[in-house]
Amino acid sequence: MSVNRPQYKSEARTLTLSLQAAAKRMIDVVCSLAGIIFLLPVFMLVALLIKISDPKGTVFFKQKRIGHKGNTFSIIKFRSMLHDAEQRLRADPVLYKKYIDNSYKLDPSEDPRVTKIGSFLRKTSLDELPQLINVLKGEMSLVGPRPIVRDELKEYGEKAVPFLSVKPGVTGYWQVSGRSDVGYPERVDLELFYVYNQSVWLDLKILYRTVIIVLLRKGAY
Repeated sequence: MSVNRPQYKSEARTLTLSLQAAAKRMIDVVCSLAGIIFLLPVFMLVALLIKISDPKGTVFFKQKRIGHKGNTFSIIKFRSMLHDAEQRLRADPVLYKKYIDNSYKLDPSEDPRVTKIGSFLRKTSLDELPQLINVLKGEMSLVGPRPIVRDELKEYGEKAVPFLSVKPGVTGYWQVSGRSDVGYPERVDLELFYVYNQSVWLDLKILYRTVIIVLLRKGAY
């Protein structure tokens, strides 16, 4: 009895990817749930400081991002900006253009939107902690390409399809390869490196490197 080798290899690869996806999701659920429970006192303290810093605004900042297969979801962060941040940015055409040209970010020293506590949250990456909720909901993974706003999708061009083929992550290969110090188009190549080489082992290495980078406060604006 002959065996169709290409078909056999295809089925084996499909099974491997399915098992890998199941293992990844299990790690996401266990770690995000444990993280939320363990860090609850930190959540409460940060929430208090944000309200003291800018009482008019909310504790959490939610923004529409492009996720897996192009589906949109609301990413959750601790608010690091003033409650009228978007209006402040768009009110200055020169600064807004610089924001767009600089890969959708500004140097902290010239960004009028960021509060004092917000600057600290960003430097320590504490503003990213609420994304554990996104992970628990299945909208994100602990590791993957960073979710982007719709305007950024044009930076990926024809590479947008593979980029959106996996769930976005709280951290990823771009995060541990320079983060805010690496803009487009280099960022595209870094994000796609993960897409084409993803594995549980690579995830673990990225998580380890993320901890080191966060402790050293490298590449965080």
